[in-house]
Amino acid sequence: MPRRRDPISQLETAIECLPRPTREAMLEGIRSRPIIAGAYTDNRGGICPMLAAHRGGARTSLLSFARSWDAFAHAKRARRATRRELRVLEDLLVASLASDVDLGAAIEAHRAASASHAREEMRAILDGGFGGLVAVARLSGSEGGLAGTLEDDLGDHAVR
Repeated sequence: MPRRRDPISQLETAIECLPRPTREAMLEGIRSRPIIAGAYTDNRGGICPMLAAHRGGARTSLLSFARSWDAFAHAKRARRATRRELRVLEDLLVASLASDVDLGAAIEAHRAASASHAREEMRAILDGGFGGLVAVARLSGSEGGLAGTLEDDLGDHAVR
């Protein structure tokens, strides 16, 4: 069974997963607007930190942040966030902005690099023609199987 982490660590992880502009807008929003826990909005003008970021121009939706915020605040219903809760959230946001690591950007860069690498591999295989297919078959460990069949076929047909 996985080990449960404390609510502050879960909130910190959720914050680190937010894009930098969202964290910046959230920080500005929690400093200038009434913040609540346990709901998106209340009937008295209070808003959740994610809506504060949204109203500050950041168009991000991350359910794990909302869940971790409510779990950290032990909110069962909509209520104003305490000074302590806001101070912890502000400190976590400031710390995440001070570190130069933007996990959202890092994940996106990794995905782009992986897709680019896959396209380059495919291009190399296609540029190699049947010889490239034979090389791929050998790399996949089918020496006598697919590689042998491809080589036999290549030997039977002249390439023009």
